[in-house]
Amino acid sequence: MKRIIFILCVFISTHASALPIPSAPNLKARSYHLTDFHSGTVLASKDADLKLAPASMTKIMTALIVFRELRHGNLSLSENVRISEKAWRMPGSRMFIEVDKFVSVDDLLHGMLVQSGNDATVALAEHIAGDEATFAQFMNQVAKELGMINSHFMNSSGLPDDDHYTTAKDLSILTRALIIESPELYKINAIKEFTFNGITQQNRNKLLWRDSTVDGVKTGHTEDAGYCLVSSAVRNNMRLISVVMGTESIEARNNTNQALLNYGYRFYKTHLLYKAQQSLSSTRVWKGAQKTLPVGLAKNLYLTIPRNQYKALDASLEIKPRLMAPINKGQKVGSAVIKLKGEIIATRPLIALHKISEGSLMDRLKDDALLMLE
Repeated sequence: MKRIIFILCVFISTHASALPIPSAPNLKARSYHLTDFHSGTVLASKDADLKLAPASMTKIMTALIVFRELRHGNLSLSENVRISEKAWRMPGSRMFIEVDKFVSVDDLLHGMLVQSGNDATVALAEHIAGDEATFAQFMNQVAKELGMINSHFMNSSGLPDDDHYTTAKDLSILTRALIIESPELYKINAIKEFTFNGITQQNRNKLLWRDSTVDGVKTGHTEDAGYCLVSSAVRNNMRLISVVMGTESIEARNNTNQALLNYGYRFYKTHLLYKAQQSLSSTRVWKGAQKTLPVGLAKNLYLTIPRNQYKALDASLEIKPRLMAPINKGQKVGSAVIKLKGEIIATRPLIALHKISEGSLMDRLKDDALLMLE
């Protein structure tokens, strides 16, 4: 028997077709990747799987681990950290902490994310894992968990190492996890300057001054990596994540990220099509204590499509025929299929929104008789 198909909504524009979307700008960087935060749609990309040195963008992974430790109660912002000689001696950008002094986790987080302090970063890594080498193992475990298949970390700060690398795509995955898991702590990335021990330093992400919609994330620079930046912005409830690696200057990394963000917002729009656990339809259930079952999606369904194309969407539900009780809440019972101008752009599992137990003997006998007549 064919699947039962319910047409939820069909929007077909009767007006002239929308203007075509231009191709993404061809920008001078070794690699870049622009994605929508909610839908995961890739809007522009160049060599996104190319393994490159991440420099201080490594600190996004360190931050994710620190945020997780805070969220799980293994760490507190007020907790004091003793500064080791190794942390104190770290080269490169620094927070200017002092050996054998105690500094709060809160201050170290600000020193790492606002000032890009390598000393603060190592102090946090040692406090969590005992030493930086063990912390790097932790980083690689988290990378594997997130599906960052082209990344490997040797240290917490991003200092050069031949075996320390990641990709623009993997950094996009990492940044999305950072924002989803700890939205309040993520806000540290938007702070423009931080003062510690009488020394005020500005955030190296100059897009925070240039574009009021930008709220992060992290810069990076070494001779090998070039000038890099992971940026994120929110305009009209649409968040984009832009990763740029290997530009020639600070201005170039700023301009490249800005160009990617502007392209994404100018030509695309993200829509929340259906909410999680929302009843999209109901279907007949046989031999159950109840006869009808509401169905919906387990997660919000976001779509990022070219602007002015919403009316060209075609959404339908394909529900399995002859559903028999018992049915568990969350059980897959079909699929939601979304098309744009006849092309499938998204498919999601349809699930049962509540449990239906097996009916009584009389219920089952009645339904057996009805099924024989179908």
